Amino acid sequence: MNVYHPERIHKVIVKLSGEILSGGRGFGYDLDTVNNLINELITLKKLGYSVGVVIGGGNLFRGSIGEAAGISRVVGDNIGMLATVQNALLLADCMNKRNYVAEVYSSIQIEKFSKFYTPARGIRSLDEGKTCFFCAGTGNPYFTTDSAAVLRALELNADLIIKGTKVDGIYTADPMKDKTATLIKSISFDEVLAKKLNVMDMTAFSLARDNNMPIKIINIDKPGMLKRAISEKDTGSFIHP
Repeated sequence: MNVYHPERIHKVIVKLSGEILSGGRGFGYDLDTVNNLINELITLKKLGYSVGVVIGGGNLFRGSIGEAAGISRVVGDNIGMLATVQNALLLADCMNKRNYVAEVYSSIQIEKFSKFYTPARGIRSLDEGKTCFFCAGTGNPYFTTDSAAVLRALELNADLIIKGTKVDGIYTADPMKDKTATLIKSISFDEVLAKKLNVMDMTAFSLARDNNMPIKIINIDKPGMLKRAISEKDTGSFIHP
């Protein structure tokens, strides 16, 4: 899909970093930010979209912090996976309290808190109209939640990955450092690689590229952006085969 067709988008995977949930606090949860995010997801549900969410855990723990403290990479990544479980439980509870049925699926077996993820279970829940929160990454250390988002999108036959960030999309250079940087509205996977643009970690990006899974990069901090990301071709940056 090298030309964006909003009418073909029915099932989306939304990838969110844990830091989004902390708002301007830098750690933990900013409840106003959380509620705004829930409003965005509910808007998609009202419009009839099938929605899965892959959430990071950086608002609670980051592997780099663990390594700096002398914690091994494997242990640090395991702690990070548990942080994503906490975030998913919070978001799902907020959805359920608004009477929009949500389910939490974990890549690791943690029966007291969530269901164990399998593609069949995820597809069934999405087909039932539930919002699914996928946590614990891929269930393995050394893989980011970006990789988990691409993997879930492929397993669940999603039409699009929407990656929520704090910038409007992909720029020709870092817009915080270069005032001449311009927003790229549409770009191919190969062009991203050729221009060495930072979209997501290379393992995740390669998986999306090899399987022709389109990605949109948007500024999740702006109200209404999830809806616009799907319905408007020029919102955010569209990465395609």
